[in-house]
Amino acid sequence: MTISEAQKTVDDWIKKYGVRYFSQLTNMAILTEEVGEVARIISRTYGEQSFKESDKNKDLSDELADVLWVVICLANQCGIDLTEALERNIRKKTERDSTRHISNEKLISS
Repeated sequence: MTISEAQKTVDDWIKKYGVRYFSQLTNMAILTEEVGEVARIISRTYGEQSFKESDKNKDLSDELADVLWVVICLANQCGIDLTEALERNIRKKTERDSTRHISNEKLISS
């Protein structure tokens, strides 16, 4: 599925099952909640915290997909073509950081 197809699929789903998009402000709050769920899984899987019993069956891939879903909703609501935005962002990062990381001794020495 391309990014454009994902944007259309989410839009179609919202129109068929979701009645309408939540407001941008509500979706921003939902995005924050979903990112928090990703952080909880990563901190317990790769960090020092242990899992609570209620967190043991959480799936990182599903939580990342939830984040992507809400990002796509916000993009759709704001009229943003994510394919175009990502391509532009990659060009920006390439121009800005083309030698920055390659010459970072902290990255080279590890």
